[in-house]
Amino acid sequence: MAKERIFYRIEGIVQGVGFRPFVYVLALRYTLSGVVFNNASGVFIEVQGNEAALKAFEKALFDELPPLARIDFWEKKRVPFQADERAFVIAPSDASMQKSSLVLPDMSLCEECLRELNDPNNRRHGYFFINCTHCGPRYSIIQTVPYDRVSTSMASFQMCEACEKEYQDPTDRRYHAQPISCSKCGPTLTLRSMQGETLATNEAAIVRLAELIHAGHIVAMKGMGGFHLICDATDDRVVLKLRERKHRPSKPFAVMLKDLDAIKNICVMREEEAQGISSQLRPIVLLKRKNTASSLSLHVAPFTDRIGVFLPYTPLHVILFQSLRVPIIATSANRSGEPIISDSKTLVEKLSNVVEYYLDYNRDIVHRSDDSVVQFIGEKMLLMRASRGIAPHSFRVDSSDHRAILAVGAHQKNAIAIYLNHQIIVSPYIGDLDNVASHMLFEEMIASFERFYGFIPELIVGDLHPQYLSTLWAKKQPVAFLQVQHHYAHVLSVMCEYGLSEKVLGFAWDGTGYGDDGVIWGSECMVCDKQGYERVASLEPFLLLGGDASIKESKRILASMLWQAMGDRADKVLLEYFDESALKTLKHAYTKKINAPLCSSMGRLFDAVAILCGMQSDVSYDGQSGLWLERLYDETIVERYDVTIDAQTIRFLPMLEAMIHESEPRLIASKFINTLVGIIDEIIQRYPLKIVLCGGVFQNRTLMEQLLLHISKPLYFPQKIAINDGGICVGQLYKALQS
Repeated sequence: MAKERIFYRIEGIVQGVGFRPFVYVLALRYTLSGVVFNNASGVFIEVQGNEAALKAFEKALFDELPPLARIDFWEKKRVPFQADERAFVIAPSDASMQKSSLVLPDMSLCEECLRELNDPNNRRHGYFFINCTHCGPRYSIIQTVPYDRVSTSMASFQMCEACEKEYQDPTDRRYHAQPISCSKCGPTLTLRSMQGETLATNEAAIVRLAELIHAGHIVAMKGMGGFHLICDATDDRVVLKLRERKHRPSKPFAVMLKDLDAIKNICVMREEEAQGISSQLRPIVLLKRKNTASSLSLHVAPFTDRIGVFLPYTPLHVILFQSLRVPIIATSANRSGEPIISDSKTLVEKLSNVVEYYLDYNRDIVHRSDDSVVQFIGEKMLLMRASRGIAPHSFRVDSSDHRAILAVGAHQKNAIAIYLNHQIIVSPYIGDLDNVASHMLFEEMIASFERFYGFIPELIVGDLHPQYLSTLWAKKQPVAFLQVQHHYAHVLSVMCEYGLSEKVLGFAWDGTGYGDDGVIWGSECMVCDKQGYERVASLEPFLLLGGDASIKESKRILASMLWQAMGDRADKVLLEYFDESALKTLKHAYTKKINAPLCSSMGRLFDAVAILCGMQSDVSYDGQSGLWLERLYDETIVERYDVTIDAQTIRFLPMLEAMIHESEPRLIASKFINTLVGIIDEIIQRYPLKIVLCGGVFQNRTLMEQLLLHISKPLYFPQKIAINDGGICVGQLYKALQS
């Protein structure tokens, strides 16, 4: 039988996931010779043998990929046969070419490593940094690509003889697992007080940490992408103490529980949610709390029936739970609004008034990342924060554009993205760019992408808002800058994900976005394609009294809407929310339009309705009003309010006047969400197009579930990227690729 030699070039997630040893084992299986090696763009394979063996090799190459591997692009060609070649080898990495190989997110502990962790006969039994090519840190430890140990924060840890043997064996699960280590040669743990006193090390430190948690202390523990603040989630006193110290009056805390059974005790959990929670992504998943969930403190998530829960995802977390008897709050260690803290020096500097003890280890976190947050709409996962386990996220786009393009995203929930070598690569969640620490992380993220990929942007694309820090940063760079309207970018992000090239009807509903007319938009119904958009419907504009102050003090929004709807008759209603002096001052500002920009935001309408439903005026976190209304929603109520849509305006103000005559918050909330479904349904009837949903308002699970129940046409909403402003960078890039 004739023999031949085939060359493959493969791009995707093919480094640091056991891809080369996988290829090596396949070559041995089919008695083929050749070579496989990493370079900065992916993996190259040359393999030779008889035709039948080569066909079997290629089929297995695509059918039997390692768990974390992903092939995005491949090409093959015949090359000259090498008659003197006798073996298949794994060659050293080639770092000479352009860097475009994809960096993998950090991954939770795999099942094989978990079994070894719990096996008394295994040499890594109880080892708190056990990992292999199927799991463990990636993004958090990498300096640059190719992904080799010398390019990670494991470089300073010399492998012992046993680890070295595994590392060099192509048939071993830990072949070239860059974080490989064991208790003899790996990082060590230290438990300290905030004053610097060492309490314990290694295994004893974990046991002592559990004792401190049981005793009611607030502690910090270094996880994969940064420190968590941890305390007993069943103890009202300690949870309230954490809220007071962290200046976090009502925003829900995430809760880590030992296993799925523990979660089932406190939450309603559907099968797809259980699968999502226990997947290797290990995200925080929002679930509905059971009414009988008495063990968990009500102060964990006050004024809402939703709880963010997740499972232990590192061996360190797993071992900690072997000594814990309670679920724990595990929330990002940071000052309010700032990025997660990843080093002990900063932890002591910034949170010494919050934390009493902290567990640290001596492997640096090069790139910090928060926990990812998702919820499930039916069977579909909806991303609310894309970070650890999910980002950096990449996907290939069909474009002939060869430019290097940077998208700097929005201002809230910022994430950036780059376009390089036909790939869009999205960063982990950065956060709101309202403070110096977040802006520094924004610049660090751009610098790290430049370092990963040797990336120098030829074009920068960002938001239309003139005061967004991302926009101001971009304008200072010596590179061409393209600005894309906020809500159009939202719709484009979904079009990009689903490969929609035709016109679509996009609903982009959120809290804030700068409009073409300088007005704050946020209730956009747009007919869009890749070239442009037409705004076909939005809320009737209203005054945002006090500007940004009204976002925090939502009763100002209600006042503005009711005065616009009812005139002076609203005064009597508003005296329930303001004293006479404050109301007089506010009405003067309304009448004279003092610091009162126009707004048409659906998010602000949610705020006003939530106030009518009993929510306190001071909003302390994004989405608070939506969660308040979800808690009140009653599926047995099917009525809607009368809302008129004339020309391009949704005349919603009479609905507010009708609401003040309702007796029950439950009725107001239910009819309001039903009305939004009706508005969308009516607009859909006008435009026979595919329907796109995007923007932070559609994080509201109740609204989305009712839409799926009552709208018969398919609804396209993002699943691979965040539905809120964290996904805008993708839409910005997609527009740039059309220019």
